[in-house]
Amino acid sequence: MVAAAGILFETVSVGKPDDVNVIIGQSHFIKTVEDLHEALVGVSPHLRFGLAFCEASGACLVRHSGNDDALVRLAVANASAIGAGHCFVILLREGYPVNVLNQVKAVPEVCTVYCATANPVDVLVAVTERGRGVAGVIDGASPVGIETESDAADRRQLLRDLGYKL
Repeated sequence: MVAAAGILFETVSVGKPDDVNVIIGQSHFIKTVEDLHEALVGVSPHLRFGLAFCEASGACLVRHSGNDDALVRLAVANASAIGAGHCFVILLREGYPVNVLNQVKAVPEVCTVYCATANPVDVLVAVTERGRGVAGVIDGASPVGIETESDAADRRQLLRDLGYKL
């Protein structure tokens, strides 16, 4: 932890298997859990997911839902570790964030999406006397170079191989 002017900063590493994608965001209402669940179920019958939401008032519970018990447990563990008010964690298998991100962002309670990735993620959490809040995320690794023409050709081919471009 690092302290600055009454604020402590803590880094929380998101725990997940390599084949699982994560979406982390902030919402504002207990209805978030049910609305996110409905949005995700409507995307694909094959999508497996778990989600958890840190309630920021009232009972202040980690609310959860999903259609894959292991992913639900993992989402709860990650949301609990982050512990920031109104933060949500969605874990996906057999689907990608690109397939659900618009539906997630369209949920009326969703204020912000911090990341949507399969990469390793660290969450920077600010801690004050009032509680905890997400200050930002570290998603994956830093760049090691500039894309060449060959790299660009590989990127374009990958998008076509995955079916995202014609």
